[in-house]
Amino acid sequence: ITKKRVKVTVERADVCVVPAAAVIGESVVAFELANALIEKFGGDSISEMQRNYRGYLKYLKQR
Repeated sequence: ITKKRVKVTVERADVCVVPAAAVIGESVVAFELANALIEKFGGDSISEMQRNYRGYLKYLKQR
């Protein structure tokens, strides 16, 4: 240890939170979209949900 003075850089740690928050936000949005799809087209299986969704699209075309 020389005790020689050196210049240090100051780095803000809070800027590192933004990318992590974006990943969390994306996951929350995906989760809520999935919940909305389940609520609207739900069934006992994914294939039943897909059938309900296709039926809904067909219904919209007829309107």
